[in-house]
Amino acid sequence: MPVFPNAAKVVFQAAHARRPDDLADAEFYHEQARIDGTAVLSAQRSSPVGLEDEEVEQRLEEYGPNIVAPETHHGWLALLGLAVANPLVVLLSVLSIVSLLTGDARAAAIMAAMVVLGVVLRFVQETRADAAVVHLKAMIRLTATVVRSGQKRELPLEGLVPGDVIELVAGDMIPADVRLVTSKDLYVTQASLTGESLPVEKDDRPDDGAGRSVLGLRNLGFLGTSVESGTATAVVIATGSRTYLGQLARGLTAPPPTAFDRGIGRFTWLMIRFMGAMVPLVFVINGLTKHDWGQAFFFAVAVAVGMTPEMLPMIVTVCLSRGAMAMSRKKVIVKRLNAIQDLGAMDVLCTDKTGTLTQDRILLESHCNVVLEEDPGVLELAYLNSHFQTGLRNLLDRAILKHNEIHEQLDIPDYSKVDEIPFDFERKIMSVVVRTGEGICRPIAKGAPEEIFKRCARYELDGEILTVGPLIINDLKEEYERLSTDGFRVLALAYRDLDARTTYTRDDERALTLKGYLAFLDPPRETAREALAALGAHGVAIKVLTGDNELVSCKICAEVGIAVASPLVGWQVDRMNDEELSLAAETTSLFARLSPQNKQRIIRVLRQRGHVVGFLGDGINDAPALRAADVGVSVDSAVDIAKESADFILLEKSLTVLGEGVMEGRKVFANILKYIRMGASSSFGNMFSVVGASAFLPFVPMAPIQILTNNLLYDFSQVPIPTDEVDPDQVDRPRPWTMGDIARFILFIGPCSSVFDYVTYLVMILVFGCWAPETSGLFQTGWFVESLLTQTLIIHVIRTNRIPWLQSRPSWQLTLTTLGVMAVGVWLPVSPLGPALGFEPLPWLYWPILALILLGYLALTQVVKLRLVGRGWVR
Repeated sequence: MPVFPNAAKVVFQAAHARRPDDLADAEFYHEQARIDGTAVLSAQRSSPVGLEDEEVEQRLEEYGPNIVAPETHHGWLALLGLAVANPLVVLLSVLSIVSLLTGDARAAAIMAAMVVLGVVLRFVQETRADAAVVHLKAMIRLTATVVRSGQKRELPLEGLVPGDVIELVAGDMIPADVRLVTSKDLYVTQASLTGESLPVEKDDRPDDGAGRSVLGLRNLGFLGTSVESGTATAVVIATGSRTYLGQLARGLTAPPPTAFDRGIGRFTWLMIRFMGAMVPLVFVINGLTKHDWGQAFFFAVAVAVGMTPEMLPMIVTVCLSRGAMAMSRKKVIVKRLNAIQDLGAMDVLCTDKTGTLTQDRILLESHCNVVLEEDPGVLELAYLNSHFQTGLRNLLDRAILKHNEIHEQLDIPDYSKVDEIPFDFERKIMSVVVRTGEGICRPIAKGAPEEIFKRCARYELDGEILTVGPLIINDLKEEYERLSTDGFRVLALAYRDLDARTTYTRDDERALTLKGYLAFLDPPRETAREALAALGAHGVAIKVLTGDNELVSCKICAEVGIAVASPLVGWQVDRMNDEELSLAAETTSLFARLSPQNKQRIIRVLRQRGHVVGFLGDGINDAPALRAADVGVSVDSAVDIAKESADFILLEKSLTVLGEGVMEGRKVFANILKYIRMGASSSFGNMFSVVGASAFLPFVPMAPIQILTNNLLYDFSQVPIPTDEVDPDQVDRPRPWTMGDIARFILFIGPCSSVFDYVTYLVMILVFGCWAPETSGLFQTGWFVESLLTQTLIIHVIRTNRIPWLQSRPSWQLTLTTLGVMAVGVWLPVSPLGPALGFEPLPWLYWPILALILLGYLALTQVVKLRLVGRGWVR
């Protein structure tokens, strides 16, 4: 569309006639890019002072909140529907109806009770879990700087509407699709949309976009990207699902499964294979030996139901939600529930230095010239640079602005800002151009000494300007390194006097005059040494990844107890191939002078070596590493892009807090693993017991209704597992998913139950004469009681690697359900329900024999378990 004199009116009509509702509608974006910023403001019915509150309310009604994909927080009807739609519930409901139609009202009633219990338990627990997730995510808010009615406000992203005027600085996420109105040295990272790792330059000039895609338009910013460096003012042109990212999201598949998801999936398929092997075999054997294929079918179905770990989804959900709430009480907010297990499995933690190992309380200790003598002129230049800059103001800037001496020495009204060259991580310098009282335009550059040195042709000492030569530069570096060795964070200051003009660029950061150094002190955290020792004792190796220099970093590491044999610096990392870096990363504890890409690469090679890697960071340059890690951890005070990239948010930047979160993650996984071990070993043992009994008995060893009742009571006894206590040895080291451990546990523990099932068979046949079909009721009652009591009691052996009750005590909730279910099992044969379930009263001699069987079973299982643990076959 050509730009006519009434372009604003034309674009206004086009924008409101056709919002970008699908990716094919790229013309909308090209229309916004072709015209200048003033016309875009008019087209969006906005102005440089932003929208009025009344207009915002109207647009929220029209366009909805700025949310790409609403959080999946279900209402109670939806949660109830999910509980009812469970395949097992459907199967049991169908079988219950079939049983009722064929005249077996007892089986129908039991299966109906199982359906009701399963649905109610899942509904109640998942309602609580969903409420917990809503509560936790409400504690994490991303905001944008919005101009409304001429006032800057920090507002949640979801409150933005088309026409809002926003301000962007380094570290910000771009909160919607925007058209730049003004910009200064703006570089944007678009990797989330394009995959390109390098930032792209953006500006506010009209762009005809000829031959380029929407993402290639230079004056547009897109939701989901982030500001690498520079500053800008922009107007929102699309929000929520109407953004480019929102349109992409419509076609996205589910995110790839986490390690936790894959582990649960492998276990589920293991159980399905068990069922696939056992159920047809049970059906055929019973059909051939009992000559009643109808009864054989219902018996096989009951066995399948008994083997199904139907409580697993509920147990997992409750464990994770309880863990998330426990972590929130310890100042760790969980953004992704399934990442809790990854946090517990983490064996390498990569962390930045500032604010984590140190107090995050920067003090300006010295402002000195090139020979380390105090120089008020250095402080003056530093103050002007920090005062006038509008980009990302960090702790070093705050320390300069708070310095006591400055207000007595400098008269700010004598200076005015002309321009600014924002900081970026490539050149590591930030410059401000000021006009002095004499009308001189002076770029003042502040940044990493090694980068400032490259741009200096002269240095100033005692008012004299001297030329920098090869020997002099080495002397200057030695002076700077003396400060670094003493643990100071050092910035260099340089300046240059230029002719007046309106704009300045990076090219003006050359032929500078080195003025001196600023030395900052960030003391180590008092708790850092203790927290690092605790993490190390629990199997988490610490690696420091920092952009700071190696001298300061080595001193801090030494003070907090991290042994540094030989640090690796960024340029060395760049020269290594992946294999060399992989070997070096395994043994190196300190990496210094790193770029964002260096950090990302180090984490990637550590993961390739089989480590579960966590990364703790809060800066713009940490976002790639946070995404690359198995576990991304940031802090509530971090820049937007870091918080968005993280899985966990710390409300306090402390390794102690993170260490407590790691332990909670391990407790969650330990409790989930208890259920998995119980369910799998029980099912494996039952496979041998049922197949063997079906082969030699002239009747089914347990009626289908009795199997269902047994399964119902056993499942109920396991509901409190998420509340159970966890032994210290179960959380003393990382615990990744290891199907080998689970398989060994099943193969050794499962047959223990079969041994005593066969002992019970022999007792019922030889002692009580239960061989003929007319004695089947007594036989089935005897095995029902023994099976239920052994399964329920063995929970307490499997839940710990120690001696149960003596060395490890369960939660009171688990104890209560265990005793309650066992009491019900003993009561049922003599209860009014007994005849309906096919039970008969048991002779008095049965009970002492059962007591011996229970003791023998507990003893054998405990011995086998201790042997497995002692040999390191299971953990």
